[in-house]
Amino acid sequence: MVQNSAVVQNLRCKVPEVTLGFWIVKIAATTLGETGGDAVSMSLGLGYLISTLIFAVIFLLAVSAQVKSGKFHPLLYWITIIATTTVGTTLADFADRSLGIGYAGGAILLAVLLAGSLLVWKKSLGSVSFRSVGDSGTEVFYWITILFSQTLGTALGDWTADSAGLGYGGGAVLFSVLIALVAGAYFRTAISRTALFWAAFILTRPLGAVVGDFLDKPVSAGGLALSRYGASVALVVFILAWLLFFRQRAAGSGH
Repeated sequence: MVQNSAVVQNLRCKVPEVTLGFWIVKIAATTLGETGGDAVSMSLGLGYLISTLIFAVIFLLAVSAQVKSGKFHPLLYWITIIATTTVGTTLADFADRSLGIGYAGGAILLAVLLAGSLLVWKKSLGSVSFRSVGDSGTEVFYWITILFSQTLGTALGDWTADSAGLGYGGGAVLFSVLIALVAGAYFRTAISRTALFWAAFILTRPLGAVVGDFLDKPVSAGGLALSRYGASVALVVFILAWLLFFRQRAAGSGH
């Protein structure tokens, strides 16, 4: 009976298996969030507040479709992830720059919100594992937590690249090393897999942020000065091609 319940839960799970392919698409999606968010807020000149409102509407629509969906749909899932990372980009920039609280203040505020989201989720449902995401209540917690993690990641990426003086290259190396350490802990230690998942999920966002800034920021600022539109389109094509050629299954669905 327990086994049958587990099978039903696996069939209902609406997030993908966490494989190497998952992390590749995640980093590409977070990089797209940076270039796409900057394209709207900066290149189009809409500013951080208006851009955040636009992306927030897209995020709410995507999450609504995701929650209403009866099963895992890879394209819908990644559209929702991209929506969280674009609104996270402009929201973090708005908090850091328009509100004047700086990168450190923004990162601390968002870290508190993220920790609070995980705590309430844990207290309410008993688990914060991605494998438990199969019903609407759990899924709402999941996407709120992801939104906070994406926004925090943007603030951390900007903080290390700009305020800490590491630059985009240095920031990319730093977060790549941290992700490698988390991967090492996964294979070499008995640390909670759920804790390691969220650590990796958070760290891939600032990596995408600094890579995105490296692609589109001026050469004088240490970037490549590529078109934000062109970089965003290239990343969309890459993500779609990956999802087409490397099909993803729901977590726990087996082989």
